[in-house]
Amino acid sequence: MPTPRDRRARLATFAVFFVQGLTLASLLSQVAGLQQKHELSDGELSILLLVVPILAGAGSVLAGGVAKRYGSKRVLRVAQPAAALAVVLAGLAADVPQLVAANVLFGLCLGAVDAGMNMQAVVVERDYGRPILTGFHALWSAAAVIGATWASVAGSMEQSLVTTLAVAMAVAVAVALPAGGALRTAAEEHRDVAPDPAGGPWTEGAGGAGVPWRPILPLCLAMAFLYVGDASISNFGSVYMDKIMHATAAVIPLALAAYQATTFVVRVAGDLAVRRYGPAVIVRIGGLLAALGFAGIVIAPTEPLAIAAFGLTGVGLAVVAPQSFSAAGRLDPAGTGVAIARVNMFNYVGFIVGAALVGGIAEAADYRVAFAAPLVLTAAIVALARGFQPRPAHPALRPAQA
Repeated sequence: MPTPRDRRARLATFAVFFVQGLTLASLLSQVAGLQQKHELSDGELSILLLVVPILAGAGSVLAGGVAKRYGSKRVLRVAQPAAALAVVLAGLAADVPQLVAANVLFGLCLGAVDAGMNMQAVVVERDYGRPILTGFHALWSAAAVIGATWASVAGSMEQSLVTTLAVAMAVAVAVALPAGGALRTAAEEHRDVAPDPAGGPWTEGAGGAGVPWRPILPLCLAMAFLYVGDASISNFGSVYMDKIMHATAAVIPLALAAYQATTFVVRVAGDLAVRRYGPAVIVRIGGLLAALGFAGIVIAPTEPLAIAAFGLTGVGLAVVAPQSFSAAGRLDPAGTGVAIARVNMFNYVGFIVGAALVGGIAEAADYRVAFAAPLVLTAAIVALARGFQPRPAHPALRPAQA
């Protein structure tokens, strides 16, 4: 049974996920405003946006190193307020160099928080003894919707860019700072792993437990393929609706809205499904549904069917990220966070590859052909699902000595 300490840690982790979703959506919803303010061309904007996922990958790696020694709590208590500060600095930037500097800070902090919050979520799930990680990602999705809605409301009220971002980030910091105190400490995260008589890989103490790449690789690839699909929808879904479906301005946003809505709904119920059927089955079904969704996008003859296909991709892809982190946590019984940081890094690899791959194919052919690329890659998640199957727990785990 969960203890009061377990419940406090779970609530604190929920708060961290909420703040991250709110922070990211607040900045992304103002991309057009930042482009207008600094008179950036589409090409210049693309380069500027590319800075974020590249540096987020670096931030994730750094977070893994810090968390292995000091715990993910210390990462989050520094990086999450710094990410909120970076968003406000982006709004305040008077010129492009200042905007780039803000983006650099934001990218590093984004990756560090993504890694750190999933480390915390995996520890909480481990202590609860049942699948609960997808629920954290559901709240992230809800917070992203709230952030985008606030941006819309502030725009209708003709609030300035700086005011809009500052209000959202004031809420973010007000939630993050008190929640940080209840996060799991390094002593609670880490576990000593005694030598394995069977000759398994877990033969070191908590300070340097071996985390082999081979069992983590399927999770990394699944995460990358997921974000190839996510990037294709986030970056080009509206363009597809415009250029392929010739949709009106009122209909164009519905493709992304359908994707986000189904992602949220599935994540709300995702933990129940994992408990009943197991993570490997759920990920396998998710990969299949995502591939069918992308197939629908490729062949959709009408706007309603295209929107439904975007929604189906959300149903399929929603479960992959949280189950990737959960599986990575099981592969790191010492709780160092190294496996989670590695998997998280492929989030950004997939996003970068997806944007470049789909954009390049669309330029050479068209967007119907371009969306066949994420179709193939998300279908590959079906074959990778075996790597999500829980392995027998290591019998020699014990709490780390403080």
